[in-house]
Amino acid sequence: MPSSKKLAHFLSSAALCTAGVAVLGFGMSTDWAEAVLDCAPIDSGEFSGSSSLQIGLFNGTETKIACPRIDKLGVKVPVFDRLAKLGSAPVILHTLVVILLALALLGSAGSILVTLYNSFSNPYQTYMGPVGLYTCSGLSVCVASLALILYVSNAYLGEMFQTLVKADEANVKLKDPQITLQVGFFLLIPYISVNLLAILVVYLYVHAAYTRRKEQEKPTEDAPKEIMMY
Repeated sequence: MPSSKKLAHFLSSAALCTAGVAVLGFGMSTDWAEAVLDCAPIDSGEFSGSSSLQIGLFNGTETKIACPRIDKLGVKVPVFDRLAKLGSAPVILHTLVVILLALALLGSAGSILVTLYNSFSNPYQTYMGPVGLYTCSGLSVCVASLALILYVSNAYLGEMFQTLVKADEANVKLKDPQITLQVGFFLLIPYISVNLLAILVVYLYVHAAYTRRKEQEKPTEDAPKEIMMY
């Protein structure tokens, strides 16, 4: 029967990983960014219109005011469909972000299974031991961090919002995008944090168990050689 200390550490780690899945799952379903861009007809130099977008990973909405000439309110934005129309770097980066987040969820699922298994078993010398948790949660942290970087790069440097607007209306000029990251993006930070904490909780238990085992072996190692001969 596992000790209460071991149960507490591994079940706490499993709970943290489960919380991370819930946080990331919600984050992937809500808005990630909004942007307002000045807009003008392609044959005009007067930027009197605007396009406002609020998007998640998969869908969003757009409001166009005189962009280029007709107002459109609350138009649905299928993010992948629009980005794919122009087939440029933004759709590649956005696809990578979604794939990385899916891998993060898969890693978290692996972490939950490993920690629950370790709560009632003792497979320390196999990949299903603590090293399995370190691997799965470490993978989740790395890919989520990379997704965060790629999304920011796509939004600010990759002209993702300009691509979304021009995919629906090619005859416009755009400038001065004002981009604001939303809750879905920022939920990556607590997701990364809880996975790091899940690793720390198990590491503290493993380190304490290792230290205790070494202390138990110490009297034998320190015994006089004369005694050890008998």
